[in-house]
Amino acid sequence: MKIVFANSAWVSAAERLILHGGSWQSVRLRVRYGLIFHPVAGPVLVDTGYTPEALSGERRGRMLRLYGALLKPELNAAEQVSPVLRRFGLSPDDISTVIVTHFHADHISGLSLFRNARFIASDAAWAHAKARTPRQNVRHGVFTELFPPDFETRLDGLSSKPDVEARNDIPGGVDLFGDGSVIAVDLPGHADGQFGLLFARIDRPFLYAVDVQWLLSALTEKRTPGFPATLIAEDAAAIEPTSAMLRRFLAAGGEVMLCHDPALTTYDLASSDLEAG
Repeated sequence: MKIVFANSAWVSAAERLILHGGSWQSVRLRVRYGLIFHPVAGPVLVDTGYTPEALSGERRGRMLRLYGALLKPELNAAEQVSPVLRRFGLSPDDISTVIVTHFHADHISGLSLFRNARFIASDAAWAHAKARTPRQNVRHGVFTELFPPDFETRLDGLSSKPDVEARNDIPGGVDLFGDGSVIAVDLPGHADGQFGLLFARIDRPFLYAVDVQWLLSALTEKRTPGFPATLIAEDAAAIEPTSAMLRRFLAAGGEVMLCHDPALTTYDLASSDLEAG
């Protein structure tokens, strides 16, 4: 099973805002999304990263426009989802499954591109989003105009998946494809319903831990950001226990990737690789 991640955009932030005790020097963060080539499910997308729909799309509401103006994401044209799929001989219509780790804009902005896909996501988090007012959803970092109109009819909720015991100090999760190859692991703290993906049946168990932290050093050095970063967390008190679980996973020999850490990993596609392909 091949696993690759691409960088949809860069977002710059002062280090001290995302790393306890950091400097005011700007850090250029990645905004990753993934592509899994599953032996049965075929090509599976993991989130969508930032796409133009979030930054210049006609359906954007006032708050989403403000969000983009404040964060100023810089789209990476070479690693937007369509050119990356083309590198592998695919188009958005070839994707039948998109795993949505949580509902923040930098993870769902391209969902409307995938007309044939079902969406594996937290149905509990979706129920919460439906029950909230637009203002409340914005407070939770959810911009509902980014969801396809038929999102609910194509939702394949986590609650329908079988529970499994995991390994390497991960307490357990949900088997997404019924074969133990991709396990959704609950990662509370950052966002409502956020889950990571554990690939336990490879030589070195690998966990895509999404947005538990922005920087791997914040995780490994126990430098969890404080105020004001915690203002945007769904459950700030859960961040450190979740981080501690990931440290145990690392200590047991696992590998962790975060969505925004700037360092390239063995699973990342570099822009030069895309151009060469």
